[in-house]
Amino acid sequence: MSARTKARKRALDILYSADVRGEGIGVTLAAEATRAAAEPARAASWLYAREIVDGVIDHQSEIDEQITTHSRDWKLDRMPVVDRALLRIGVWEILFNEEIPTAVAIDEAVELAKEYSSDEAGPFVHGVLARIARSS
Repeated sequence: MSARTKARKRALDILYSADVRGEGIGVTLAAEATRAAAEPARAASWLYAREIVDGVIDHQSEIDEQITTHSRDWKLDRMPVVDRALLRIGVWEILFNEEIPTAVAIDEAVELAKEYSSDEAGPFVHGVLARIARSS
């Protein structure tokens, strides 16, 4: 598994934890930063995970607007927490990270959805991200 794939999983953990606990993403990120400092072997995945989460924090209103606009008949607050977090990661990579090809961002989000969410999550995440990619 690549360092970026591991980083996306870490970013998912952070976004998911913050949402479930009802705390700010920055609070959860700070706690993870403390943990990461004690785990130098995982430094490669930590750097990109932090970049993702910082990007989601910096652009959350734009990201959430894109998700709301392109998720047919699904309100953001009614989505499963995992799916919402994966969509935020995917949208950030598509719109704000020029280093990641769009197809890779979509594929990585779909694979994580298949692993951590429901059977319907993969096609749902793919559909929303593909519509966002086409509109950007």
